[in-house]
Amino acid sequence: MLPVILCGGSGSRLWPLSRTQYPKQFISLADSFSLLQNTVSRFRAADSIYVICNQDHRFLVAEQLRGNQSKVEILLEPCGRNTAPAIALAALSALKNGKPDEVLLVLPSDHHVDNIPLFQEKVAEAEVLARQGSIVAFGVVPRSAETGYGYIKVKGAPANACDKSAFEIAKFVEKPELSLAEEYVSSGQYLWNSGIYACRADRYLELLKEFCPDIYSSCLAAFEDASSDMDFIRIAEEPFAECPDISIDYAIMEPLCNQTDSSAVVIPLDLEWSDLGSWSALWDLKEKDHNANVVEGDVLLSNTRNSMILSQDRLIAAVGVDGLVIVDIPDALLVADKDQVQNVKGIVDQLKSANRDEYIKHREVYRPWGKYDLIGQGEGFQVKQITVNAGAKLSLQKHEHRAEHWVVVKGEATIQRGDQQYVISKNESTYIPLGEIHSLSNLQDEELVMIEVQSGDYLGEDDIVRFEDLYGRA
Repeated sequence: MLPVILCGGSGSRLWPLSRTQYPKQFISLADSFSLLQNTVSRFRAADSIYVICNQDHRFLVAEQLRGNQSKVEILLEPCGRNTAPAIALAALSALKNGKPDEVLLVLPSDHHVDNIPLFQEKVAEAEVLARQGSIVAFGVVPRSAETGYGYIKVKGAPANACDKSAFEIAKFVEKPELSLAEEYVSSGQYLWNSGIYACRADRYLELLKEFCPDIYSSCLAAFEDASSDMDFIRIAEEPFAECPDISIDYAIMEPLCNQTDSSAVVIPLDLEWSDLGSWSALWDLKEKDHNANVVEGDVLLSNTRNSMILSQDRLIAAVGVDGLVIVDIPDALLVADKDQVQNVKGIVDQLKSANRDEYIKHREVYRPWGKYDLIGQGEGFQVKQITVNAGAKLSLQKHEHRAEHWVVVKGEATIQRGDQQYVISKNESTYIPLGEIHSLSNLQDEELVMIEVQSGDYLGEDDIVRFEDLYGRA
């Protein structure tokens, strides 16, 4: 089978830890690995893996999957158009690679699954059905009445009996009100919609062409006009932008369910699963102390219960707290009632309306060559800690509005400044005047760490003119 990992996301539901440029799939939440890395690790035996993401996340994906034993093909969507078009791109790529009957296993990149052997057993069952022409959904047997999930209603015997390997699907249901969710769970005929699917590439395109010919034609044109960029496949922007924004549920599964001889089926998953779509969901997952608190970082508690308290770099002291989520990171602090965390998105919407950066990026920002941390700023200046990976190089560039002072605190920097090339080591510094063409390289086997002081009348990240770049950004 060919795992197809959908790696989109707006980064709003786990704000402030998750941001638009660093959504939750890239964060280590369940253990020391990111959710994306854990998703890929479930399919170590796969020859190839497709990852579909947007261009802003391409270097994060490449970095996190570096060294993966499977061949990773990264398809870059020029804009988000939901799951139906994304899966079409993967199916078209399978056809191009001479494998029209390849079974695609479509998975979100940011879900938690605890019983991997059972999950893989169900995947094997789905492969058999998919090869016969079925479109297979995976539905999780509900543990409770949840309003944050969509539901799948099955035909026939109750799905929670799990005495059958697969059921025909009656219909898909959007996220319900609590009273309706309780009815669904008590009936035994509804499963949580996991967003995981299995289907043959050629079968998916056949159905897409039948039910949504406009999506099929847009995706075909966008894929045929795609270009290669380093290790990435760039989907053509103009035809893809014309594609409707629609999920596989609406585009394929629902019209397929309405056919007399439907090939839309669902396999129940009776295991612990979560889409980690809120802070309360993360609290459910995490190990707790004797007062049902989840605590990470430098935290002191007194008479505190049922709470989640995360600190990244300073002491948090909580006294007499019950049922709160407190998340403190360098540039933002969230305090929320654990029963109200679904409304965190409202704060993100306010940040967007105010044109603030805190919903887009962290103070620490990742780049293909390493990362930088904005550690201080004031009128006319800002200070960054720059970390350059071993063997990496920044672009040959210049700035129109700022000068830069660099001090090496670890490693050795190779500098090109105008016609000069020289090396500076720990405790040495250099100066890059405004308008000077320059570049920075780390030719050593260890990371390079520098303190950069920028000064000028404009300090935005867009004040950069690139002349040469290893990462295709010139």
